[in-house]
Amino acid sequence: MGFRDMEMKALYIVCNSGYADDIMEIVRGAGARGGTIVNARGTGAQFQSFMGITSEYEREIIISVVDKATADKIMTDVKAKVGGNPDIRGICFTSPVEHVIGISQAQ
Repeated sequence: MGFRDMEMKALYIVCNSGYADDIMEIVRGAGARGGTIVNARGTGAQFQSFMGITSEYEREIIISVVDKATADKIMTDVKAKVGGNPDIRGICFTSPVEHVIGISQAQ
């Protein structure tokens, strides 16, 4: 089965800032070649307040495009290895990827 014939998923893992590198190790260990880490800011019901100054939680988002089986393994491994850590406070989900092409300098 070729790459174009595989059922691909965009895997998103959102976690508190400072944990993306640890989670990325799990992602690679479960079969992903890599991912992109994006810094973000949460705006949910939870917020930090210090001396009257309120700020949203800093977040990191790991994005990786993988086949469905790898996405399922990553989600299972992330839940098993860091799911019990209350400091990470995150979510992991996938969405379908319809088209994939590589972009490079080489012709």
